Order: sequence, then structure tokens, then C-alpha cells
Amino acid sequence: MNRWLLPQDRVPEAWYNVTPHLGDALAPPLHPATRQPVGPDDLAPLFPMELIAQEVSTEPWITIPGPIIDVLRLWRPTPLVRARRLEEALDTPARIYFKDESVSPAGSHKPNTAVAQAYYNASGGVQRLATETGAGQWGSALSFAGALFGLEVKVYMVRASYLQKPYRRVLMETWGASVVPSPVDEPEHPGSLGTAISDAVRDAASRDDTHYALGSVLNHVLLHQTVIGLEAREQLQMAGEERPDVVIGCCGGGSNLGGISLPFVPDAAVRLLAVEPSSCPTLTKGAFDYDFGDVAGLTPLLAMYTLGHDFVPPAIHAGGLRYHGDSPIISALVRSGRMEAVAYPQKDIFEAAVKFARTQGTVCAPETGHAIRAVIDEALVAKEAGEERVILFDYSGHGLLDLSAYDDFLNDRLID
Repeated sequence: MNRWLLPQDRVPEAWYNVTPHLGDALAPPLHPATRQPVGPDDLAPLFPMELIAQEVSTEPWITIPGPIIDVLRLWRPTPLVRARRLEEALDTPARIYFKDESVSPAGSHKPNTAVAQAYYNASGGVQRLATETGAGQWGSALSFAGALFGLEVKVYMVRASYLQKPYRRVLMETWGASVVPSPVDEPEHPGSLGTAISDAVRDAASRDDTHYALGSVLNHVLLHQTVIGLEAREQLQMAGEERPDVVIGCCGGGSNLGGISLPFVPDAAVRLLAVEPSSCPTLTKGAFDYDFGDVAGLTPLLAMYTLGHDFVPPAIHAGGLRYHGDSPIISALVRSGRMEAVAYPQKDIFEAAVKFARTQGTVCAPETGHAIRAVIDEALVAKEAGEERVILFDYSGHGLLDLSAYDDFLNDRLID
């Protein structure tokens, strides 16, 4: 067998909260003006109370409301696929499995949290959401979710990606969103997720009918993504595997990495591996410190690995990974040694992505190519050691709207 499917009634009914399993408590977010721990009232202008409660919850499981499950069933549970043809091409004894999140309406893992955030905001009477997006996957997901729950959505898209990926914008507009390049006040600036967050937070803070929605980094976002790992754990057992030896995901802010890996945190026998761009090496070369989530310093300060909130990464094609910081949860796992991190240059990523396409057939997003690069390297290490290993990774999104990046790679125009 190559694919393991769960029936629609097996969509997880609760999200897995990893914070009780982290050992030390996460350092609290700090108010940008007072540098004191933020309280619910400080966050209320940006988020509904349900999400604020999830952000600080220490409950091990949080029930998923029925209306959210009903929408998730449009595409979930997603398939677990064994990459046998890649295994054969690498001549490795490793068994490679991936969770195919590209089957969602938006083509990535992002709707797992977009649907939840849209639901809670709509239930609380909010009429409009403002957000940022890097490569466009998060903006697409929130536009999709907003359409289902009757919300107006305004997307500030990093200018480099806005120009590189015009059809992401068209996809968002098809779902009814309004999309503008960011930063809005610097038309020559390539932008970054940090600048786009500033634009979106300013928007939300200036209107009573608007909340802010974030596609990564925060605790509640990673919480919603754990449906990926919960399903994968059950599907691996269906495939006859006791556990994975290593779980791999690309990492910008940490949402898909957290989704696939957090349910495996309590199992010390499972290695966890974050993969990031060498041009934005937050986990591998950043400092662990309190820092703003945006360039303008409007957001609370988070304890995380950071390159500095004013760092602007090069305009690589993996726009979703061009973030100066990381999720506090992912940062805590790396800092404690529970999770490892590695960084790769852009050309290595596309070599791996093309190899995957020419063996397995599907064309992945540049972000997902980072995970595939690490998967190939792990499989080759298993080959050299002559050891059977089970490798699980998150196929976080398709690359059908990223073909200009492949065109650059195939025609030697790609810059490392």
C-alpha cells in the first residue's frame, strides 16, 4: 500500500496542547509599551476571548467545536502517503511517509487554523479580519475561511511575494479578500513578514469592526495545527509502524512543523527536526531573547529565537519562511534540545523538490522543499548506516502557484 486514509468521522475531536509537556513554563508575552506581562484585556482589541484563552491554556486537550469539524471534513482527514519511489531512487532502507496537506482547498496546511480563527471571530460578532501573508498560503487560507463564515478579509502580502506569485493574489480575491502589497508606505521595499504584520496590526487596531488573525507563531495557531500529527500517528499504526524515528517539517514561524511534530513530543524515542532557509537562519543562528513579532514594534514581545525584528531576509521564493523569529513553543523545544534544527540554501532546496517531483510526481511548494531536502539527507544517512528508519514529514503545500520559482531554478536564474 502507498496511501492510508481515515474516514471523515475520524477527524480529531480535540486539539493536542503541548504546553503541559514542555517542562518549564513558557515565558509570558510582554506589553510593547510597559514590558510587563500582557493580560487578556491587552489582547482583546486583536483577538476573540476564546483564542486568548487557548493562547494561555494548560489543559492537555481542547475540544474542537462542531462547526469547525464540519468545515475540516471538506478535506480532512488528509492522506498519509509512503514515498516508495523516492525510497527506491535513493536506494535507502529508510521508509519515508508524508502527510499530504496540499489537498486542502487552499492547497496547504494553513486552513486548519484559518477555519478555527474565522469561526471564533464570527461567533464573537467580528465582521472583518486583517492579516499578513508571506508566500500567500496563509492569506489564501484565511480568505477561504472568511468566505465560509461571512467575514471581510484584508490581506497585506509581502511585496516580494506579491510580485513573484500573482496567482496567489487572484486566489485570495476569488474568495472575496482584498489584497495589497506590504509595506504599504514603502513601495520600493521588498517587504517581510515583520513589515506585513505591522501593516495588519495597524489596520486592526484602527477599526472597531476588525480583528487581527495570524497564521503562525502563536500558541493557539500551533494548537489548531495538531490535527496533522494526531491523524498521522493513527495512520502510521495502520501502516504497521510503531512510531517514526524522526519527524521533519519546514519552519518559518512554526505552524506546520508544530502541527506534525507536537503530538510526538512526549515520546523521547522520536527525533524532531526543524528545517529553515540558510538566508533566514532563525533557529540555527539567531539569539534566544524577547523580541517584537513585527518591524514597527506594535506586537507584544515574545521569548523566541530571533534575528532581530528589523531583519529583512533576501527575497527567496520560500516566502512563508522569511520570518525573523519563531514560535515560542518551537523555540523552547530547540533551546531545551528536544528539537533539532538545520538550514539549507535555496538551490539545494529546489534540487530536492525536483527530485521529489521526478520520482513521486507532485510539485511541492518551495517551503515544503526544505523538509524534503532534510528527508533525503536523513534517508541517505540511513543508507550509509545500513539501518531501517521511519521518516515522517509534513508535505505542507503544493507548488502549482510557485512555478516561476521552478522556472528560475531550471533555467539557472536562481540566486542563493
